[in-house]
Amino acid sequence: MKILLLEPFFSGSHKQWAEGFAEKSQHDVQIMSLEGRHWKWRMEGAAYSFAKQMERVEVLPDLILATDMLDVAAFAGLARKSIKQTPIAVYFHENQLTYPWSPTDQDTILKRDLHYGFKNYTTALAADFVLFNSAYHKSSFINALPKFLKGFPDHNELDSIEIIDSKSSVLHLGLDLQKFKAFDFSNEPNDRWAKILWNHRWEYDKNPEAFFDALMQLKERGIKFNLIVLGESYSKAPEIFEKANSHFGNEILHWGFASDFQAYAKWLHLADILPVTSNQDFFGISLIEALACNVKPLLPKRLAYPEHFPKALSNTFFYNDQEDFVNRLQRLIFNVGVIRKQKVEQYAMVYDWENRIEEYDNLFETFVR
Repeated sequence: MKILLLEPFFSGSHKQWAEGFAEKSQHDVQIMSLEGRHWKWRMEGAAYSFAKQMERVEVLPDLILATDMLDVAAFAGLARKSIKQTPIAVYFHENQLTYPWSPTDQDTILKRDLHYGFKNYTTALAADFVLFNSAYHKSSFINALPKFLKGFPDHNELDSIEIIDSKSSVLHLGLDLQKFKAFDFSNEPNDRWAKILWNHRWEYDKNPEAFFDALMQLKERGIKFNLIVLGESYSKAPEIFEKANSHFGNEILHWGFASDFQAYAKWLHLADILPVTSNQDFFGISLIEALACNVKPLLPKRLAYPEHFPKALSNTFFYNDQEDFVNRLQRLIFNVGVIRKQKVEQYAMVYDWENRIEEYDNLFETFVR
């Protein structure tokens, strides 16, 4: 079976997912991609760029698998002579309908931010099959559509919601987690102080203010800990990072983007606790990577996080509000010797490609029968 994977934003987690699937699949998966930059322009222009490239494809694939950065409705129209009746599936890593926009984004300021959400809507409507990387992602997208469509003046086409829902399903991410095992430093002596980890992007939607506020409260209580801050920073990173870098000078073991994967994996293995405060996460790759390195999580009861664990553990890894977050984090720090002996990697390894690829291959086969 031949699958053509269209990825307009070939960078970061999108690239890793595409390459991982292509490598592990028993099917013949070919990737057609554009550079991972200018995401808004990719949503505008990638449809025509890929339509032109399709004219040079000599053997049609059995299935076209696009990701959410592609305007599938525009692509299907522009490439209709080339793709003929080839079925199209779309995989939503994220969506612009329910993704919280930055308050400093010019499209938000100029009231143009509905445009990209509408592209995701028509993409889901035009595709033959719609896949989401988590159950939370699927439900949040479908549930947001009624209000979104009612915001337009007429011809709201609310019946389209059921059309999208009927062809939508959940297909969790596949990740290359085995590679973390090569850099396992967990047998090395541990300091008596707990090591707190941040391994997310330095952006507003990850809610760094709540994270560092909790640590500031604990420091004021005289509680000792060390701090490992990883993740990619951007030119407009929230100001709290600069403030925290100064405030936690004595606690910081590492600050900033890891130089390479080996360094990133080393710091994850050395960390003890991952407190998460995010306001947005359609899946939670940084959480799963930390779990694969046996870092104990402390999570909000929202977003995609609960579906990664059995319901019986709802009181083990989750907090209710900011006050509960601070108090639970304090207890974890006090009991760091105990939690270092606990294993949590099993909750991550279900997403390793070795455990995911069979479901992927079997599902895509059903799309072309």
